[in-house]
Amino acid sequence: MTADPVKLMKQEVGKAAASRVTSGQIVGLGTGSTTAYAIQFLGDRLKSGELKDIVGIPTSFQAEVLAKEYGIPLTTLDACDRIDIAIDGADEVDPQKNLIKGGGAAHTREKVVDYLAQKFIVVVDGGKLVDRLGSSFLLPVEVIPMAIAPVMRALEGLGGKVQLRMGVKKAGPVVTDQGNLVVDVKFESLGDPVGLERKINNIPGVLENGLFVNCVDVVLIGEIKDGKPIVREM
Repeated sequence: MTADPVKLMKQEVGKAAASRVTSGQIVGLGTGSTTAYAIQFLGDRLKSGELKDIVGIPTSFQAEVLAKEYGIPLTTLDACDRIDIAIDGADEVDPQKNLIKGGGAAHTREKVVDYLAQKFIVVVDGGKLVDRLGSSFLLPVEVIPMAIAPVMRALEGLGGKVQLRMGVKKAGPVVTDQGNLVVDVKFESLGDPVGLERKINNIPGVLENGLFVNCVDVVLIGEIKDGKPIVREM
């Protein structure tokens, strides 16, 4: 049976990111399928003794569970004064390395960790690259439950089409790790991600939105060429 090339490609990108971590570093551990492989390879490097004394700061319950499974010691932002490197995925990446994140509804914690990191590495497959943010992916906005109606009206006022994210295989809306709700917003044109990120976060009741601007250092892109996985840097 031949291995699935997409899975192989995600593994290669995860491995490429994990290989940039050095001993003694505090590592932000992102959320998502490609980042999961990076966490796995960090665990492998620790187990083999190639890597020593790293600690992870997870961005979600998923990342925390994986880190424990692969033997990566964890810490919290209370206990450390820096994050050396963060590895995380993205739902869209534009040519300026701005992102939309939040497909897994973990973007608030991801943003805290990723923005604090001295080096932020994004791992994606080629399908996540877009000329303009919002081309294929809705913009997630995390909202405190009591404010859901006024926030949705305010987002419509900014020109967005809004929908409350509902659970799959679960009745009712998606609830984040913080106990909040997620509104997905479609904007016809997301020409000024920097300005829009600020405007949305200024709406009372919004905790955080999925626009990540001016924060990415490295984008590692996995692609399949001639049936084989390759990794290139943007």
